[in-house]
Amino acid sequence: MQSKPLILVTNDDGITAPGLRNLISIMDEIGDVVVIAPDSPQSGMGHAITLDSTIYCDLVTNDDRKKQEYRCSGTPADCVKIAVSEILDRKPDLCVSGINHGSNSSINILYSGTMSAAIEAGIEGIPAIGFSLLDYSWNADFEKLRKHIKKIALEVLKKGLPEGVVLNVNFPKLKEGKDFKGIRISRQAKANWKEEFDKRINPQGKEYYWLTGKFKYLDEGEDTDIWALENDYISVVPVQFDLTAHRFINDLKEWKL
Repeated sequence: MQSKPLILVTNDDGITAPGLRNLISIMDEIGDVVVIAPDSPQSGMGHAITLDSTIYCDLVTNDDRKKQEYRCSGTPADCVKIAVSEILDRKPDLCVSGINHGSNSSINILYSGTMSAAIEAGIEGIPAIGFSLLDYSWNADFEKLRKHIKKIALEVLKKGLPEGVVLNVNFPKLKEGKDFKGIRISRQAKANWKEEFDKRINPQGKEYYWLTGKFKYLDEGEDTDIWALENDYISVVPVQFDLTAHRFINDLKEWKL
């Protein structure tokens, strides 16, 4: 009898986040789930790893699931590293990260703790998916996502992913009474953040700053992740973590360096 797939679940919003709890319950329908997630929110950490302080990874008692859950003091990437190196007795068949409260479309993938966990799993040779919902509310409704997340996860388990590739899946926030129009295989939209810093003075007279800004969409294509989200489609972007600009290599060889 074939054993169930081993599924590693993590996120960047922390182990108590509703998005994570929903993702765990979906994965429980598919395989044997081990959860290793940050003990506090780690949004915007990108692919940071902990080098200059200790990392704790404590088993959490969860009477509802009676399965392995760990809260980790490190970053999302740390969670995957410690899972593979210390916690699990074999490599997972799948790693899923999320469900993030807020989208990780376009340039946001570079800042995303959710996607950094998926990418770290990909680096370890584990098929991986990051799931995000374009709704920042702690009370976001994840119910309509469930069947799509399950279907995508099962397809990845069945077919695998190419070496060096993970999936970035983003769901739009639907208006009441609406449903997803379908799934669009997309590319990462061209966009960036126009940062602004709100400068203030503390009671001791020292300057400090709050980072703010506006998101600048610079892409008119109808094949992008942002277009999909704006038109009520689920966006699936295959992401590679080889950052080499291969198209520029030959030109660069002509430089007098």
